[in-house]
Amino acid sequence: IMGVGLLAIGLLLFATSQARRGVRGAPTLTLSFGVGYLTIWIAFSLAATLAHWTLDHAMLLSPTMAVASRRVAGALCIGAGLYQLTPLKHGCLRHCQSPVGFLMSHWREGPRGAFQMGVRHGAYCLGCCWALMALLFAVGVMNLLAVALLTVFILAERAGRGGTIISRVGGATMIGAGLFMLFIG
Repeated sequence: IMGVGLLAIGLLLFATSQARRGVRGAPTLTLSFGVGYLTIWIAFSLAATLAHWTLDHAMLLSPTMAVASRRVAGALCIGAGLYQLTPLKHGCLRHCQSPVGFLMSHWREGPRGAFQMGVRHGAYCLGCCWALMALLFAVGVMNLLAVALLTVFILAERAGRGGTIISRVGGATMIGAGLFMLFIG
């Protein structure tokens, strides 16, 4: 859900910048940007689907489609929490918090340049979200409450001035939840 919203914002900003520049073929360039962005997310989705299928086939998922092992779920929470604290996460977050800044600093001309920009923008967005989405393996991919909470968390991380603080507090919370699962739960 969040990826589609971010794609829509990116497309609108890209199309607006093309229109202001009076570029001919702006719809084609915007489409190239969108295809580049979607290429990254489709690749990630395929990998996540393969991982989920593999876990399901090995009968390592609970009826709620979460990993059946509390230790694995705890390790996923700790891993996601640690990633939230890394410079890589915060670098990606910085780009995603300012789509206009991204466009200004990564601008490329032509359809190929638009595609490359879309790929790069998609990669930054994936860099922000992949570990959070991996949490769905810990809580269940069909857990609508978890999906809603993650969506709100991702939005808060990206939309507010305190995104970095929200990211770090969330990371610490994930580490604490993971430790609880490993040692107490």
